[in-house]
Amino acid sequence: MGFSTDNLKGFLLALLSSGFIGASFIIKKKGLRRAAAASGVRAGVGGYSYLLEPLWWVGMITMIVGEVANFVAYAFAPAVLVTPLGALSIIVSAVLAHFILNERLQGLGVLGCVMCIAGSVVIVIHAPQERPITSVQEIWSLATQPAFLLYVASVIVLVFVLAFHFAPRRGHSNVLIFTGICSLMGSLSVMSVKALGTSLKLTFEGMNQLIYPQTWFFMLVVLTCVITQMNYLNKALDTFNTAIVSPIYYVMFTTLTIVASVIMFKDWDGQGAGSIISEICGFIVVLSGTILLHVTKDSDRNLSRSMYAPLSPTLTTRLANENGELLKHVEDDMASSEETGGLRRHELY
Repeated sequence: MGFSTDNLKGFLLALLSSGFIGASFIIKKKGLRRAAAASGVRAGVGGYSYLLEPLWWVGMITMIVGEVANFVAYAFAPAVLVTPLGALSIIVSAVLAHFILNERLQGLGVLGCVMCIAGSVVIVIHAPQERPITSVQEIWSLATQPAFLLYVASVIVLVFVLAFHFAPRRGHSNVLIFTGICSLMGSLSVMSVKALGTSLKLTFEGMNQLIYPQTWFFMLVVLTCVITQMNYLNKALDTFNTAIVSPIYYVMFTTLTIVASVIMFKDWDGQGAGSIISEICGFIVVLSGTILLHVTKDSDRNLSRSMYAPLSPTLTTRLANENGELLKHVEDDMASSEETGGLRRHELY
């Protein structure tokens, strides 16, 4: 894929965005821990005390800077180029988590991260060129295609099912639920960000797009999606290991965003079979990396459970009996020593 001047600007902005966003994961996690320690209520179980924690706001500002850079990048480069570069945020967050949060990935987890990045690189290499957009009305016509409307309806239904059915029951034991909600909403927000960014870019170039209601509608969609993503991302970070949340969120978000872009912008039209197959292979590699990350998480959880597993009833009863007899012997010894001491004091007087 050749690099035009706009593509180069988008590429550099995406790199900057990944650095800020990767660091924000760690800063926000530290803020969430401080808030939970101060209030006793974690964000993962519905607490909002982190809103009073300054460190969390530092992380939020860092993320906003990264998201702004990402927002501008979408105005210059296609989504299939900008979105997969989020893999660099995984590296940033994993390195910082190692030194700051003392969180480590096992061998399979590291391999899963490498596979996620490798799969994303394959997708980027074989990604198609994006069609030029000249107005927000053109994006609106693409967004109202039956195929994309079906995708939007599917995303909304899945988000409601995950948020109201699965999240209360399994949200604290399955990382895919919180990150799934973030990723599904994120795929819609990227399409709206692309529309809004293009509108602002065209406006600054002299073609005012703010007069169209579609521009403001896309802005409303962006705000709704970002607020939802922020809420459930906080829950995911507070509940699970940062080094697990970051890669899984990236993998799901990238996959869904590229799928949405292919449906909306018909990116595969005119592509050869070889390029399409390569992109599909990239998706498979990314999904395989996700599975490895889950294997690592589950093995760590099972190990921790086995280390702190309760004793069997028979052993507990036996220890209780032995401890009871031991306590009885101690009490008898103390009583006898007191009687002896009393006799000795009586003899002295």
